Amino acid sequence: MQPVRSVKNQYVGINAHLHSFWQMRGWSRFHNYHIGQLMALLKAQLLPMGYTAEIEESLQIRRVGDTSRPRADIFISDLDSQRAVQTFNLSSAGAHMLALEELIQEEEDREHPYAAVALYEYAPELGKPIGWLELLSPSNKGSSADARSYRQKRAELLHTGLVYIEVDYLHETSPTFWRLPDYTLREAQAHPYRIVILDPRPAFKQGRAYLYDFDVEEAIPTVEIPLSAGDKVLFDFDSAYQKTFQEGLYGYSMDYAQLPLNFERYHPDDQARIAARMVAVLQAEKNGADLESAPFATEVMPLETALERIKALSSG
Repeated sequence: MQPVRSVKNQYVGINAHLHSFWQMRGWSRFHNYHIGQLMALLKAQLLPMGYTAEIEESLQIRRVGDTSRPRADIFISDLDSQRAVQTFNLSSAGAHMLALEELIQEEEDREHPYAAVALYEYAPELGKPIGWLELLSPSNKGSSADARSYRQKRAELLHTGLVYIEVDYLHETSPTFWRLPDYTLREAQAHPYRIVILDPRPAFKQGRAYLYDFDVEEAIPTVEIPLSAGDKVLFDFDSAYQKTFQEGLYGYSMDYAQLPLNFERYHPDDQARIAARMVAVLQAEKNGADLESAPFATEVMPLETALERIKALSSG
């Protein structure tokens, strides 16, 4: 059978085929392009509100104390230096709220307390920095020295009062918060993807964490990002992802007639969802449907049944 490809994402939400491919071969190709899309879409919403977003030169967090300008993926800045910071409570549905300290207290280095070291020496036109958005890459996660450094720098920034948005689309590595169920270990209630909002205001011990977990074949959540003075921006991460997928022509990097790389690393429920999606795509292809009108409706079926149908449709 010829490869089955399309420009439009065939999945609802994250494309499981492509994320398996990217985690094996060059995550940065997605990361770099998607960060630019996130920055542009955020800036378009923020500027009318008196805020802005800027992309930084580095894709990973660097040492905080060795430069006048810390490096991040995206900074959110308040253009009104007089705007007061107020306690903020998110209201969007689907978020699991925790005390901030409850979620990340393990990140603190008891022997080396964190400090705000020259974090905010910005050019005046950039405004007051209030937020940091990080799209995780594999080097941010796991138990490596780079991953440990990332968690330490995240804790340092939180103790300075910046709102932190962590976007995790990497199902093959453990969460950056040890309190969360680990998808890689097949733990109960674990999810492959999440967006976390960490708001340490008015003080770290009163801060809140908001978790948006989601699975394969679920739309990426729309998330409330807290700003200053009770302001918030409602940001549609799913639309940003679909825009990146289509405009980057990433659909030509995969074949829906083949199982994703490392298929076994998905949980059984997600394996069944992936297989059902493949059946829907292959059946649509066989029926002569326009794949650019996706995503198509899927049938609920056992994984074994779906795999048998994939084999039959691929060989037909």
